[in-house]
Amino acid sequence: MRNFWLLALIAAIPLLVPASAADPRLGSWTPLSAVSTLDPPNKLTITALQNGVHVVMSGETRMDFTAKWDGHETAVPSNPAFNQIELRHIDKNQAEVKEKKDGALVATVRDKLSTDGEELTTTTTVKGRATKVTVWTRTGGAKVADNRFAGEWTQDLSKTRLRQGLVLKIEAGGNDAVRFTGEFSYTARFDGKAYDLKDSVNDTVTLELVDAHTVDAIYKRDDKVAQKDRWVVSADGQQMTLTSTGSLETGQRVTETIIFRKQP
Repeated sequence: MRNFWLLALIAAIPLLVPASAADPRLGSWTPLSAVSTLDPPNKLTITALQNGVHVVMSGETRMDFTAKWDGHETAVPSNPAFNQIELRHIDKNQAEVKEKKDGALVATVRDKLSTDGEELTTTTTVKGRATKVTVWTRTGGAKVADNRFAGEWTQDLSKTRLRQGLVLKIEAGGNDAVRFTGEFSYTARFDGKAYDLKDSVNDTVTLELVDAHTVDAIYKRDDKVAQKDRWVVSADGQQMTLTSTGSLETGQRVTETIIFRKQP
């Protein structure tokens, strides 16, 4: 049991890198006409909602929709060009939006934030048309702080059946990667690819951002799924909840929930 739950804990790391803390595109934006193919006076506003965003564009191009970061289609009525939206994170500075009309893909939009958080480049691809690039400059809204959730986390023994006194210490790797070192270790990114585990009963881990506060981790052993974890960080950033389901080396299935508290 000890090895199984220690392995589960490494999935916590992704929640604590800047990408998952909040959507860095939040704020208000206006186009830089000198480098954009879309003429002003369009204005773009992105505000946070629970597990999602509200996007409003006014001016020459108009749109208004609300969607969640779960990779599923969301109905967005009152937009003439599309009536469904899919959102997903690519990494801490990039997001993808798929616009659909009655289930058919209309356009794919890629948003990329500059390193300093002051410019947002939107690339819109529509089949049979020239790619449209719009560069926006920030006019309002605070930039997302780096390492918002970094620090030390300890198991809340009052809310956990397993009384092991587990401790997590978080650090981010380079190139938007997550690095964990302990009895076993790995370095991985939020790109849906499998990454090797070292000194572990499992072989690989795949990480996926579900929304701004949720990460899924899938572990494989001998090319078969051995364990699935979901980590959820609270809105105030002080609590993390792990729900983990997997199998021991003996084949026994185990499901457990563990609560962690951030240390001052």
